[in-house]
Amino acid sequence: MMNSFLTLSDVKEIADFVQGKIVTPPEIAVILGSGLSLITKDVEEAVTITYKEIPGYPQPTVKGHSGEFISGKIGNVPVLFASGRFHYYEGHNIETLTLPIRLFHALGIKNLIITNAAGSVRRSSPPGTLMAISGHMDCTFRDGPNQPEILRNDKYHDPELLKLALDTARRLNVKLTEGVYVWTLGPSFETPAEIRMIREFGGDAVGMSTVPEIQAAGELGLRILGISCLTNYAAGITDKPLTHEEVMETTAEVGKDFTRLVREIITAIGKE
Repeated sequence: MMNSFLTLSDVKEIADFVQGKIVTPPEIAVILGSGLSLITKDVEEAVTITYKEIPGYPQPTVKGHSGEFISGKIGNVPVLFASGRFHYYEGHNIETLTLPIRLFHALGIKNLIITNAAGSVRRSSPPGTLMAISGHMDCTFRDGPNQPEILRNDKYHDPELLKLALDTARRLNVKLTEGVYVWTLGPSFETPAEIRMIREFGGDAVGMSTVPEIQAAGELGLRILGISCLTNYAAGITDKPLTHEEVMETTAEVGKDFTRLVREIITAIGKE
């Protein structure tokens, strides 16, 4: 499965299996980044579907990604959480990375919230900051050495959902900035030279996921809102060494604000 091409028939079989476990068809899907699963404790009428029990479904291998779907309601809005995503550096191809997106589309879901833990490339956004993704950039250089461009169009970053998120954050008194998320391959953290390059290109946060999901969701016509939890300064911003433990510690600290914000965004989308 890891490097196999998944056909529409394969995705339909997976969707049929998941649909058979879900009580109420979800209106919103949420992909949870590393350590950001606290919100799932608020799900009412929760049904958990582990990735292991879904025939043919791959398994995440990264700490902080439990590998399960949680279906239920938040504020009376039917929602499906994906706790656990796949990364290119795990050996997966793009087909596998974007499988959850194609699953959401097959389930008839129209709204998608993509979250992640990311490194800040700017001192003005310290660890613990939440950032709404208003643009993205692919700095994997898989397709060649040319400078990547920032994509900000409505196809990938829904302006109404972005405004809703910013308005909700102000109402809750939760600090939410805007910025450009940059995808790098991983699994090692970036070097100080790479971070300087990313900053010069116009990036604000850097991570090892999310962009393939945004691109796939945009092609399938889903409304997309991205939110990054900035868990550390990227390499070279400070002298402090980077560790995955710091990522998990920071997401735990900011988890309450993240949970409040995403919960209220889900409720607001449900009222549209």
